[in-house]
Amino acid sequence: MPDFHHVSRTADEVASPRRTRLGLWLFAIYLALYVGFVALNAMAPDRMSWTPLLGINVAVLYGLGLILAAFLLSLIYEVLCRRIERLDAREEGDAQ
Repeated sequence: MPDFHHVSRTADEVASPRRTRLGLWLFAIYLALYVGFVALNAMAPDRMSWTPLLGINVAVLYGLGLILAAFLLSLIYEVLCRRIERLDAREEGDAQ
């Protein structure tokens, strides 16, 4: 019977838990921003109509900020995932 305990894992399989953890942390950051938006809407809707910048109200500015934050967090995720892959490849090369 074959021994499956010594099957080598690919770099993608090794990095996957790290990427998952990173994704969850970045999701938690975005979720906190979104909860702030919803809470502000629910608790102080009058503040959402305030126009602090060029006649644009806080609701629109916050919404655009959420879109920008999602984009930036996805870029951060991509950069950090590439770094994780490079570190894993370097560690694998050192192990051999």
